[in-house]
Amino acid sequence: MVSPQAGSIMQIQSYKHNGQLHRVWENSLVLKGTEMIVIGANDKTPVKESDGRTWTTREPAISYFHSKYWFNIIGMLRTDGIYYYCNISSPFIFDHEALKYIDYDLDVKVYPDMTWDLLDEDEYEEHRAVMNYPSVLDGILWKNVRILLHWIRQGKGPFAADFIDKWYERYLTYR
Repeated sequence: MVSPQAGSIMQIQSYKHNGQLHRVWENSLVLKGTEMIVIGANDKTPVKESDGRTWTTREPAISYFHSKYWFNIIGMLRTDGIYYYCNISSPFIFDHEALKYIDYDLDVKVYPDMTWDLLDEDEYEEHRAVMNYPSVLDGILWKNVRILLHWIRQGKGPFAADFIDKWYERYLTYR
């Protein structure tokens, strides 16, 4: 498998289960790129939605992708603390075009005090029916929700106290 090189710029592409392109983030800086983990950073990055709408991210963010787990994690640095947005998704793949994953609708929003909300269960159920998610996939996704919640409670990976700050400091050295 190809992995992005630290210091390079990558595009991030999110797809839906049916193969339709969902969302594209431009200009994410690769801070760490291996076959297993990609850590990226961006700030005020253009994002294009599948319906053609575009918007720009508001604050610096550190993204964490893993080739084993069915989720990715974005730590957003805001004035009142670090907020996390976690997508339940396929493990990433990287080709020379972009880092790619399938978004499976379920999201977990984590607040600076490490409380969290599970979001979009209704959207997940709708897409599960419409796109015919196999029951084995449903099991994998819910198992990874439990793993993600365990990481949050244990302060593991990107939820460790200094993880986002450490990688943000590294990002600043590139700017």
